[in-house]
Amino acid sequence: MNKWKFDELVMATGNKGKLRELSALLEPLGITVLSPADCGVEGLAVEETGETFEQNAVIKALAYCRATGLPSVADDSGLCVDALSGAPGVYSARFGGEGLTDRQRTELLLEKMKDVPMEKRGAHFTSAVALALPDGDGFVVSGECYGMVALAPSGEGGFGYDCVFFYAPEGCTFADMSEQVKNRVSHRAVAMRLLVEQLERSAKDAEQ
Repeated sequence: MNKWKFDELVMATGNKGKLRELSALLEPLGITVLSPADCGVEGLAVEETGETFEQNAVIKALAYCRATGLPSVADDSGLCVDALSGAPGVYSARFGGEGLTDRQRTELLLEKMKDVPMEKRGAHFTSAVALALPDGDGFVVSGECYGMVALAPSGEGGFGYDCVFFYAPEGCTFADMSEQVKNRVSHRAVAMRLLVEQLERSAKDAEQ
């Protein structure tokens, strides 16, 4: 078995929504996604000191790979709002300070956007996904999805800012989408498809 062929990896997140999304995307490759809890490293403290999504994804992937000895995939993602000069960006999970819930962060975002007209509420989600292998190899890919900040929350699905991210091609927020649709169009889906393509390409190269 070459280094690009493995049947399990650890996902460097405790977010059940992300685990569920990414597990569904990797299932066609026959790769089992393990949570940190599955590997006995739940609560592993990783300081996200990067200035970009890509840097933070690599930092997390390396940390979990070293802690478990398994291939590790880490995602760092966030919402970039045009009217807020790209904020909250890499601070999406800490927007407004530590300890806030998703709902509180969403309410804060809407408060900051309350006087912004619809035509200026453009935003995009960015996801960087990094793979770290025990031998030190790996790579990072990224994907984006463009939409706008809705005037009010809508939908019960998803997590984070999904309930206020309106995606025009589907005519609804991410939180209103089925998981199947979101796993096809989201920023994370774009990045994960690139990850899958890179894994498949590298496996074929290694066999030649």
